[in-house]
Amino acid sequence: MPEIVPDIVDEAGRLLAVAEERGVTLRLLGGVAVRLRAADGLAPPFRRSYQDLDFVTSRRTAPACAKLLAELGYEPHVAFNALQGKERLLFFDVENERQVDVFVGVFRMSHSIPLEERLELEPVTVPLAELLLTKLQIAELNQKDVGDSLAMLHGHPVEEADGDSLNAARVAEVVADDWGLWRTFTGNLAVSREQLAGYDLPAEERERVAARIDALTERIDAEPKSRAWKLRARIGERKRWYETPEEVAGGP
Repeated sequence: MPEIVPDIVDEAGRLLAVAEERGVTLRLLGGVAVRLRAADGLAPPFRRSYQDLDFVTSRRTAPACAKLLAELGYEPHVAFNALQGKERLLFFDVENERQVDVFVGVFRMSHSIPLEERLELEPVTVPLAELLLTKLQIAELNQKDVGDSLAMLHGHPVEEADGDSLNAARVAEVVADDWGLWRTFTGNLAVSREQLAGYDLPAEERERVAARIDALTERIDAEPKSRAWKLRARIGERKRWYETPEEVAGGP
């Protein structure tokens, strides 16, 4: 089996290709996914380096995925995988000092984003709706996540379908069932809109991104909210509405 490729984007492609050959469900998340979904490349203000790889696999193929990564040269975090393996697997590329996270069926950090039933819609990454949800579910938003989110909204229209558009109906459906996720996501979407002015884009492109953010916000507002959402909304911010996941650092 070929060695791990130093270029992280090329390495992501290698892993996806081998997984497809083996019949293992594997889809990209994170910044590399945002880059690969940019058909014409990212606009200069959104280009950045990438340190780690993030994937999701299905519950059915998680054991085969773990075996495959080990065969491809990645060292498993044995203790972490034993404890968390039903939801998340962790591997290391020691030579290139990279970490590989594999979420199993659901993306769970500050909030939970269901992915299992949507993994077959796209061949390389999760659908754009879920990709944006995973970026803006972070309670403590950082600049790279703002940039990646704006890159998606710059490169993809907001519509009511998957594919090369950002499915506003799907985003609205997911956040309408979870007040905490709604609170974090809509707050981060507003922050991203505020920070848009700091990105060196032509005026018409900046206006287009702002209009897409407004359209997505309006679609979320219009979505009927679940009973659970309404009950949690009564408590509001008096109780913390997000998790603070422990960051796993270091080698295996």
